[in-house]
Amino acid sequence: MQFIDLNAQQKRIRKEIEKRIGKVLDHGRYIMGPEIAELENQLAEYVGVPFAVGVGSGTDALCMALLAHDIRPNDVIFTTPFTFIATAEVVRLLGATPVFVDIQSDTFNLDPTLLDAAVRETRSRGNLNPRGIIAVDLFGQAADYDDIHRVARAHGLFVVEDAAQSFGGSYKGRMAGSLASVACTSFFPAKPLGGYGDGGMVFTEDPALHESLVSIRVHGAGTDKYHNIRIGINGRLDTLQAAILLAKMSVFKEEIEMRQMVAERYADGLKGLVTLPRIKAHNVSAWAQYSVLHPDRDRIVAALRDEGIPTAIYYPIPLHLQEAFACLGHRSGDFPISERIASEIFSLPMHPYLSAGDQDRIVDAVRRCG
Repeated sequence: MQFIDLNAQQKRIRKEIEKRIGKVLDHGRYIMGPEIAELENQLAEYVGVPFAVGVGSGTDALCMALLAHDIRPNDVIFTTPFTFIATAEVVRLLGATPVFVDIQSDTFNLDPTLLDAAVRETRSRGNLNPRGIIAVDLFGQAADYDDIHRVARAHGLFVVEDAAQSFGGSYKGRMAGSLASVACTSFFPAKPLGGYGDGGMVFTEDPALHESLVSIRVHGAGTDKYHNIRIGINGRLDTLQAAILLAKMSVFKEEIEMRQMVAERYADGLKGLVTLPRIKAHNVSAWAQYSVLHPDRDRIVAALRDEGIPTAIYYPIPLHLQEAFACLGHRSGDFPISERIASEIFSLPMHPYLSAGDQDRIVDAVRRCG
């Protein structure tokens, strides 16, 4: 049994993948070939925004979003401590300061009720400049954007949607990737829409932001790559990855529906055995992971491992307790919900091709753990 079965998908679309790759080999435009624009147009239409910019990774996407907002030292970006390090890492790379806000105990997303107080407290210090918010759509479910935008408007902050795990999901009928003035996603192989290497995309409705992002992607290029009008990065998406992603888009909508079926089977089988993920009624999750809680997590994970059932823990150490952020001066207890969730959470195998039989085996193994 595999935690994520990429081979099952590949068997289904192997001919289309090879056809797409063959076209790239024929035209030889491995950097910024025509597949880049084709993918950008297709995904912008899918998400429902006018602009998409293909980039080298989800981390590049986040970094470029902040660069487009001219983030500088002494600026503050508010975000969650319960996420992958890239979300806050890009803030520090640009010399700015991440200020963490604890999460909701049921969705594991940033808690908007704590956000306003965090902004006010930070501003009261007088030495830092609140600028923006990175909201993370954890495990496939969108954050509470109406409430987050309400706080952002009250304080004059911009919002970045970190949709690395939610691409394919939706919030109140709007697709993930369209829920903020700029949104970022990742095409890491394990993501709902994953390539065969690194890749990412930035989405926006703002023509000025789009113009900046296109420039930043190629070292701050102006009229050409040797005319540089700003500091940028080498953030380009490879043409071969774009070709692979175009092939995968042919089955992506159906795979999102298949993920819903897998999640429903888990919910039926695991009810009462673990604390199940809660998806709010107005959300459709992309189900990047199926993550559950149990106070005796480590014992259950070990028992599943003994039966050949893989698991993963996202995330065992919240960011405020990571050595990389020791300079922020946080201690255990500062964000109690994140810390409790980190001690109890584990993820079960999740992908569109997970069979009912394999799920029954997983559920039975969890049940035997008592």
